[in-house]
Amino acid sequence: MKNMLQIITFTIGCLLAGSCPAWADFGLGENAYLEQDYETAMREWAPLASRGNAEAQNMVGYMYRWGQGVAQDFEKARYWYRLAADQGHASAQNNLGLLYRYGLGVPKDYARAFRWFLRAAEQGNAAGQNHVGLMFYKGEGVKQDYIQAYQWAFLAAEQGMDPAIQAVAMLQEEMTPAQIEKAEALARKWKPKGPETVL
Repeated sequence: MKNMLQIITFTIGCLLAGSCPAWADFGLGENAYLEQDYETAMREWAPLASRGNAEAQNMVGYMYRWGQGVAQDFEKARYWYRLAADQGHASAQNNLGLLYRYGLGVPKDYARAFRWFLRAAEQGNAAGQNHVGLMFYKGEGVKQDYIQAYQWAFLAAEQGMDPAIQAVAMLQEEMTPAQIEKAEALARKWKPKGPETVL
């Protein structure tokens, strides 16, 4: 029994020792990023991203997307976003959707953008929900549907997303009270899903 307790204690210690430095490095990168020291942030995050840390992969992709501490490179942004998105990282899924929506480093593809936005939105990501609502409103990559547009914009607005709050107000001008009631009922029934990953 005593040996079992020692084994469990040792195992937990090893697990903690193995994971703590990785998150400490992420924190160093995050602090550097917030100070706009992008070179240091990239230096901290790139090894974590290479080892499969989805949060670091998303941030490395973001830095390539905007040319922060590195030359702007949409293809590298897509590569890192995709790695994180395939692990179910909602922000990376939303960011990948943006690349496809605007044709940044990839051919413009509304249907593919919509699928990535939806994966993020279904996890409760407000930006993804806002983009799904916008695409339903415009009929980009999906059949135009004001009720669905309102539902998703409403969900994002509930999280305080300003563009979604404005979209809800605009849609209220264009929809009937019955349509609004139906959309709000759908939003109230909605429940987030867990991350969808690619195996």
